Amino acid sequence: MAKGKKHKASGKAGQPAPRPITENRKARHRFEVLDTLECGVALVGSEVKSLRDGKISLDEAYGRMRDGEFWLVGCDIPEYPQATLWNHDPRRPRKLLVHRREQRRFAGQAHEKGLTLVPLKVYFNERGIAKILMGLCRGRKLYDKREALKKADVQRDLQRAMRRR
Repeated sequence: MAKGKKHKASGKAGQPAPRPITENRKARHRFEVLDTLECGVALVGSEVKSLRDGKISLDEAYGRMRDGEFWLVGCDIPEYPQATLWNHDPRRPRKLLVHRREQRRFAGQAHEKGLTLVPLKVYFNERGIAKILMGLCRGRKLYDKREALKKADVQRDLQRAMRRR
């Protein structure tokens, strides 16, 4: 064995934290998040390369249950410039990979009136696999949005006051 090489002990402390790619901040404003679900995504190579560049739009994206599977619809991952001939369709529906137990639990709730699955965050986990944090959400009314903004302002003012001490 070469002198310069040392093996690192595997564990949580030595691994990098999950690296966020993007967060859907509008979703937190437009919707009340009731529950969250971490999903894998079935992607092709050029989509992964675009994600690593941080190019993804979740503005109009939502989750849908079709034929017993979850699908991410309306998500825009732009084409990767270097993949010229083998590029992907930027707006294609992408299959979400979920454990069966979680799928059954969320499928029943997602069909309730007024509830929808919304992508909240896209990131690479510690193993380098793309994950999407989906939220089971209920739409907010205008007065709810105003109330949430007021609460956030009050909280921010309290934090400022505590820092000045």
